Order: sequence, then structure tokens, then C-alpha cells
Amino acid sequence: MKFAGLLVMPAGFFLTLAALVLFPDNARRLAFVVCGLAVVAMGLVIAVRGHMPARGASRP
Repeated sequence: MKFAGLLVMPAGFFLTLAALVLFPDNARRLAFVVCGLAVVAMGLVIAVRGHMPARGASRP
């Protein structure tokens, strides 16, 4: 899962950049920037959860 999170984060970043470049209307641009930042945040959450030890796992 941590690899999926690391792949999703750049997708959100490029979605944000594309919105800034392609949309002249501020309302659409803002909507896509917010969606892109949400995708980056979800990727970060997936990457962090992938690095966390499982519940009940004993430490060596």
C-alpha cells in the first residue's frame, strides 16, 4: 500500500499544476486545485499507514 500512496501523491500534484495552467476561470481552477490537494493528502495518508506497524504486532 505504501507504493500506491507514493504513486498517488504525484498524480495529485500534476492535477493541481494542470488546473492552474488550463483553467482560466477562477472557480473551476479553485475546484480542481482543492481536488488535487485532496488527492495528495490521500496519498500521504496511504503512504503513512503503509509504514505503520500492524495492530498487535510485537516488536522484536
